[in-house]
Amino acid sequence: MISAGEFRKGITFEINGEPHIVLDFQHVKPGKGAAFVRTKYRNILTGATREEAFNPNDKFPKAHIETKQMQYLYSDGEMYYFMDQNTFDQIPLMAEQVEEAIKWLRENDVATIKFYKDNAFLVEAPNFVELKVVETEPGVKGDTATNVTKQAIVETGAAVQVPIFIEEGEIIKIDTRNGDYLGRA
Repeated sequence: MISAGEFRKGITFEINGEPHIVLDFQHVKPGKGAAFVRTKYRNILTGATREEAFNPNDKFPKAHIETKQMQYLYSDGEMYYFMDQNTFDQIPLMAEQVEEAIKWLRENDVATIKFYKDNAFLVEAPNFVELKVVETEPGVKGDTATNVTKQAIVETGAAVQVPIFIEEGEIIKIDTRNGDYLGRA
């Protein structure tokens, strides 16, 4: 059990049997009346965010979130299959569960998967990936104005804005958190 007075950013707890993560908190001690903890938290499963004030003595069960490094194996069109690298267990995940991360993952790449009560709820690609450009317009000679970009499609199918000098076949480094081009690999 964890009390509201112990809330910090990143702490996970349960309300009504659902896991939540503390996004922000503030201990408030008004001149009159009892102290309270103003908390902003997000439901881990649904993504819904909420703000609420709790008594510092309110107790909640801790939500145990398990994190595993798993290898992306393949997709059969509907499901995406990942393998635990320690036990070699394979788990299938729905497209909705992997939609943010899958555009940065190639087969055999390793992803971070978070579980709550043995159910996967979040797939995260590595923060930085190196992918090959498979489609982009050729750069026009003389078109060298500052910060001119063009769209490039990488081998996973994701679209990235790149400088005009990037050609097809080059390997580029990408920040998966915001989809930004970082440089040539």
